[in-house]
Amino acid sequence: MAVLLCKLGRFSYRRKWLVAGLWAAVLILAGVSASRAPAPPPDDFSVPGTEVQQAYDLLDERFPSLDADGATARIVFRTHEGKMTDAAPRRAVEETLGKLSKAPQVGQVTDPYTAKSVSRDGSTAYAQVSYEVPAAEVSDSARNTLIETVEDARTPGLTVEASGNAVAGSKEAGHSSEAIGLAVAAVVLVITFGALLAAGLPLLTALLGVAVGVCTITALADPLGLSGTTSALATMLGLAVGIDYALFVVSRYRDELVRSRTREEAAGLAVGTAGSAVLFAGLTVIIALCGLGVVGIPVLTKMGLAAAGTVVLAVLIALTLVPALLGMAGKRIGPARVRRRRPRAGAPAGENGADGERAAHPGLGVRWARLVTRRPLAVLLLGVAGLATLAVPAAQLELGLPGDGSKAESTTQRRAYDLLADGFGPGFNGPLLTVVRSQDGGDARGAAQRVATRIGDMDGVATVTPPRMNEAEDTAVLNVVPTSGPDSEQTADLVHTLRDPGLEQDSDARVLVSGTTAMNIDVSQKLSDALVPYLTLVVGLAFLLLIAVFRSLLVPLKAALGFLLSIVAALGAVVAVFQWGWLASLLGVAEPGPVMSVMPIFMIGVVFGLAMDYEVFLVTRIREGYVRGLSPREAVLSGFEHSARAITAAALIMISVFAGFVGSDEQMIKTIGFGLAIAIVLDAFVVRMTLVPAVLALLGHRAWRLPRWLDRITPNLDVEGEKLHTQESPGEARPSPYGGPVRSDDAERPTPVNGAREPVTTPPATDGSAATPPGAGRHV
Repeated sequence: MAVLLCKLGRFSYRRKWLVAGLWAAVLILAGVSASRAPAPPPDDFSVPGTEVQQAYDLLDERFPSLDADGATARIVFRTHEGKMTDAAPRRAVEETLGKLSKAPQVGQVTDPYTAKSVSRDGSTAYAQVSYEVPAAEVSDSARNTLIETVEDARTPGLTVEASGNAVAGSKEAGHSSEAIGLAVAAVVLVITFGALLAAGLPLLTALLGVAVGVCTITALADPLGLSGTTSALATMLGLAVGIDYALFVVSRYRDELVRSRTREEAAGLAVGTAGSAVLFAGLTVIIALCGLGVVGIPVLTKMGLAAAGTVVLAVLIALTLVPALLGMAGKRIGPARVRRRRPRAGAPAGENGADGERAAHPGLGVRWARLVTRRPLAVLLLGVAGLATLAVPAAQLELGLPGDGSKAESTTQRRAYDLLADGFGPGFNGPLLTVVRSQDGGDARGAAQRVATRIGDMDGVATVTPPRMNEAEDTAVLNVVPTSGPDSEQTADLVHTLRDPGLEQDSDARVLVSGTTAMNIDVSQKLSDALVPYLTLVVGLAFLLLIAVFRSLLVPLKAALGFLLSIVAALGAVVAVFQWGWLASLLGVAEPGPVMSVMPIFMIGVVFGLAMDYEVFLVTRIREGYVRGLSPREAVLSGFEHSARAITAAALIMISVFAGFVGSDEQMIKTIGFGLAIAIVLDAFVVRMTLVPAVLALLGHRAWRLPRWLDRITPNLDVEGEKLHTQESPGEARPSPYGGPVRSDDAERPTPVNGAREPVTTPPATDGSAATPPGAGRHV
């Protein structure tokens, strides 16, 4: 694999203008397609096969006049003096509704006085506006007319607000915060590379990948039903992984230049080594994102596939466009700087260098790795205890769907939500739409009446509307208003009671419960049922892939366990902020409440893929040192020397990009941005940079052993680029720069006829497994 990618890197470097031109053409084609595409639809949380979806499908069939898919708006009026039935407020209501009835795309407007939608105290009333088209097809002129009419109706004595899916959604905020995240990324890159051109290259390629990805999603949004949230999540991931992948290739390129190689050869070796890690790290992200399809929720599947497509673009750009741009830059991107210091008196020869001359000053990463590997057990216990403490709030995780109640108080939707709760009770914002269908041609009207009577006598029910029959008189609908809010446990218990088979048996009818709250319960159940299959699929496939990458069983197992620690700790932080309200005002959380139902499983998928990024980037460098002759502890130090700086920069960049989305007014984007940012903090700096070296130090040679039967059937993917180093002398003595001896098994070996290094043979392990020799297995 490394040889193939090396050839690709050298080709891209030589044919730089051709490669850059092809990517420019792809960008132009995607941009033109996006400019001609209609606006993306809103998020659709439909769940095929659930009772809620069955109810909606039945309504579309039996109640076409209801137009369940049509956009709606609810106009709420609150008087500050007298009652809504007084002459002045009534006149204002009638004038407002008269304007709305003539607005574009409006099909029907209900009168609150004839529909009896006035609160008992007379202070609040609401009118329902139904549109002839779905929410995704409501025109800008229709939305603007709705908002302008509501604003014109407000007077010092009358408050008017609007809610519903026809209301213009909150602006896609967070752009300023995203810009701040990119600015932080730019600063980190400049500090990492010490040069503006080298720092700007990863930013440029990441922005290009995101532009192509978002334009493609926009072009396909209407035929595939991809919402605006899908584009935001693709942007979030595309920026993060795009910068990271390019950073690792550029960083390795500058390292190779230090060894006095030609620039074309350095580009090829960078793509062959760092590019191999990028490829397999990207594969783990793609596996995790595509695995979201097993959940069975279309919106989640679409988000995962769109984000996976953006990751594919990031990988392709890192492997082709980055070396092409390196070729364009030429000598303007120089080799990495090596900080040096004078030899310390009495220091071991290995520390000062092979001939006692000045040696490179160990960086912070090496010094940190030395600290961890000196006390690995203590560090391991302390890190696990800290993550376990952060994970405690996750035990009280509550799930829900985003609604108007979770929006900022500055929005008209949130104000309308509060007015309805004050005037009609907290359960009014979460009514349960109940559908009653007769069995075998029975009396549907009588059955619906019996159901309404039974429900009216239940605890937790505020009101039940009279049954409304369809034209065929075989199906009825009625609204059940709970006494509790839509996110409360009492309302959830009421939904389970309404779905009790005993209600259907007593009424001799099929009873289906739907509505936002019922959908929330169905989505949560669907996610709960899919969690184990999803984890099994994603972790299992990634585990098999990492066995081939690292040629080890314990290293992939350690990677999976470390991921579980970081994800549970990150979920604990999400619960503390968004559910308990800790630091809510600081982070702009409008209303603490249940965490979005799709958040945990989506977060698991994304974080697993990103966690494997750092695992692959770090551990491949550690294994590269191990297979080239260093002892296990020396290999850890070598891996940190070559990768700690780049991984730290990559993590800081990813954190800054994700944290930038915390400024969004969209609760879903805000929650995911915070969750991913805190997860990367924990996984990169606690798990990968701390627990990984501690575990590898404790395992020693055992970390790189593979059972002989598995070693024979596992292909050697050569991620470390062992076959690329054919020009090195195998028998040349290499003193360790970390103060330790060279591994005893790194003896002089003859060079085979094909030019590749002869595999190192190690003594067989007593446990029946073998420490994997460099080059063992079949090279791909």
